[in-house]
Amino acid sequence: MSGVERDFSAFVAARATSLLRVAYLACGDAAEAEDLLQTALERTYRSWDRVRHDSPEPYVRRVIVNAAISRARRRAILSIIPMHSPPERSARATDVDLRHVLMEALRALPPRQRAVIVLRYWEDLSETQTAEVLGCSVGTVKSQASKAMAKLRSALGRESAEGVIRNAHA
Repeated sequence: MSGVERDFSAFVAARATSLLRVAYLACGDAAEAEDLLQTALERTYRSWDRVRHDSPEPYVRRVIVNAAISRARRRAILSIIPMHSPPERSARATDVDLRHVLMEALRALPPRQRAVIVLRYWEDLSETQTAEVLGCSVGTVKSQASKAMAKLRSALGRESAEGVIRNAHA
């Protein structure tokens, strides 16, 4: 095994669990998250000589988020289902179900807003770091976070969705 392969293997061994969590939160499906992570790691390995000297984790996060957004866009184009009225939402009263409600609300967000929420609140990145991962401005991160939080507050029927999000993954 070469030095490059050893470095890459060590990185994957150390960060795979965290990166899989990011992938899962970005797409909302365990099997798809594994595929996203595999795709991201494959792309990262091809660029490892360039990436390894900087901080490789933000690079992999960005690949995951971009791949999740691309897949969601393709899926949205292919799966538009006309409905006469929106489906009824089941009532969930317990805190145990709160995580499920939160995940449903996250899945309902547009991919870019979901990415901002995942990176800002689950990964606890700053607005600047989130902007770097997404390749956008800090202002875009702020506006996307604001829109997403408004949708989550509405979906959760709670005053502070931010607190629920921060506590749900603890």
